[in-house]
Amino acid sequence: MNDIDHSSFPASAESLKTIIADSLELAKSMGASQAEAALSVAEGMSVSARMREVETIEYQQDNGLGISVYFGQHKGSASTASLDPQAIRKTVEAACNIARYTSEDPCTGLAEADLMAREFQDLDAYHDWDIDSEQAIELALQCEASALDYDQAISNSEGAGVEINKRFSAYGNSHGFLQAERKTRHSISCSVVAADEQGMQRDYWYDVSRNPASLQAGQDIGRMAAQRTVERLGARKLKTGSSPVMFVPEIARGLISHFNAAIGGNAQYRKASFLLDAIDSRIFPEFVQLQEHPFSKMALGSANYDAEGVATRDDYLVRDGVVQTYLLDSYSACKLGRQSTGHASGVHNLTLTDTGKDFAACLKAMDRGLLVTELMGQGVSIVTGDYSRGAAGFWVEHGEIQYPVEEITIASNLKDMFAGIVEIGNDIDYRSSILSGSILIENMTIAGEG
Repeated sequence: MNDIDHSSFPASAESLKTIIADSLELAKSMGASQAEAALSVAEGMSVSARMREVETIEYQQDNGLGISVYFGQHKGSASTASLDPQAIRKTVEAACNIARYTSEDPCTGLAEADLMAREFQDLDAYHDWDIDSEQAIELALQCEASALDYDQAISNSEGAGVEINKRFSAYGNSHGFLQAERKTRHSISCSVVAADEQGMQRDYWYDVSRNPASLQAGQDIGRMAAQRTVERLGARKLKTGSSPVMFVPEIARGLISHFNAAIGGNAQYRKASFLLDAIDSRIFPEFVQLQEHPFSKMALGSANYDAEGVATRDDYLVRDGVVQTYLLDSYSACKLGRQSTGHASGVHNLTLTDTGKDFAACLKAMDRGLLVTELMGQGVSIVTGDYSRGAAGFWVEHGEIQYPVEEITIASNLKDMFAGIVEIGNDIDYRSSILSGSILIENMTIAGEG
């Protein structure tokens, strides 16, 4: 191992790759038959303002090196936050010592060598935000002020925040794979409280992007947070019954994440999914398409390779309502007798194709029912598909929002919900690695009063 002190940066692709290469070489010298290492260096600043005053200013700088070594089919892993040579050596030694005591597992090891990424596109994922702490504070204050000044019903604030983050990372393994990348993620957020004679309501808004130039203006975010909060005043309860339910985009993507969990490798090989052996089964209506686009410029879920170096690819998870693949890392793939699908680090810009209607048109299609804007609780079973969660939102009549509602529970089974999708809006929320518009479901049970 080169006797270079890596504990201080500027971080660069070459400096990170050198650390990875040194760590892998050291593992090999200690007898490991295979090894892999991942390194990240993150820097950032976050500021928050509350009630027109500065609340916090934080600077972050985090380093992390994780290494896994394999002695045949015995695995050991260790990590360190220090990047000096002695700390790295001790970390590799620790991983090797652990491997000597772990039980043998026939599925332990690196992903297959022929699955490693070999082509690397420019994902346009790194954009510095040229803003200092004073400018960030001013932005947060302006954001919150626009919310507080929106309506006299706004009585309190949970604060506005600005976050600037940049991350340098590298991954390598003993197949000869060694790559580094850098990404940024910036955000502005605001949350406020409104009150009337019936009580208090809170809501929020935010935006996040790789490129700060693409962020919604801070004052607009504040106004949106306030508008959403005021609109919730005077919320009513509903009578118990059943009706169509429409999920707004930031909530709708949660339904897709439940689907992802059910077709995930761990759930499949543990037989802990309501969608066991789902490949080639029609789970959604025929018009539903669910496709990954890992090479989209500036998108939050873009990646050339996953956490094991496996190449990502444009692919369908669902085509014409039929499940095409599971989401597999190398371990779960081995357990199922399959190949990794490049999902060791999740999905990559998974996009639900819309049915051509905007938000207003989807409400018209629903005619009468519940628009869900907030969910509470964890009442979702991936094993059975049973779904029961607290909800708040708005009651809709004749395709128009009538009044806010709260203190209700919506329930069904995810299989029935997926099969019961009737519209997917084109109001796509891009603030995630799952991209979805509003989702309208034909019927769900609503538990309320009486």
